[in-house]
Amino acid sequence: MDIRFLGHAAFELSDGSTSVLVDPFLSGNPKAAVAADELNPSTILLTHGHADHIGDTVDIAKRSGAPAVAIVELANELSEDGVEASDPNLGGTVELDWGWVRLVPAWHTSTTPKGTVNTPAGLVINFAGKTIYHLGDTALFSDLQLVAQRDQIDVALVCIGGHYTMDRHDAVTAVELIAPTTVIPCHYNTFPPIETDAEAFKADIESSTGATAVVLEPGETHSA
Repeated sequence: MDIRFLGHAAFELSDGSTSVLVDPFLSGNPKAAVAADELNPSTILLTHGHADHIGDTVDIAKRSGAPAVAIVELANELSEDGVEASDPNLGGTVELDWGWVRLVPAWHTSTTPKGTVNTPAGLVINFAGKTIYHLGDTALFSDLQLVAQRDQIDVALVCIGGHYTMDRHDAVTAVELIAPTTVIPCHYNTFPPIETDAEAFKADIESSTGATAVVLEPGETHSA
């Protein structure tokens, strides 16, 4: 299973036949590795509705026919825009042809560009025999450890940029709570307020936790 970092908080998970796209903010993203029209996902998953996460979802979904999964208020907005969307709430699991995704809490805020208020989530994704946890945009909070009590996390996709989310120091504590095998940082260096040192984060992870940190440049892929 390949995890391709597309820039900011966007990732593509692929097993060679199925592609799962997460938070496809590409147009207007100075760190985007691909253009939106280059992607043909099987499913689109969203953590929340801020512009730098919902991104190109509607355009990609309409062109490719991919359904989306998002928290209920955001899914309702997508449906109004002509996108097929599953609408779980926090704690809900959606079963899909390729596996499943469960929405878990994230401490953040969210209003879409159209004004729809929605609750941010993290995504626990079962795909190609692996469990991937995209924390979404979040502050550090102790209930992150509850995710690890239910599922062994193979790969955690963790925001580290600070200012709008937890910074790289809090992210180390988050990783201690989650106890994943591998950590990939995201949501950093896209804009000046979230510039940080990913290599310092990697060093702290590998000295303080049992996880391996993999720093990907936009466009690079990690095989899990």
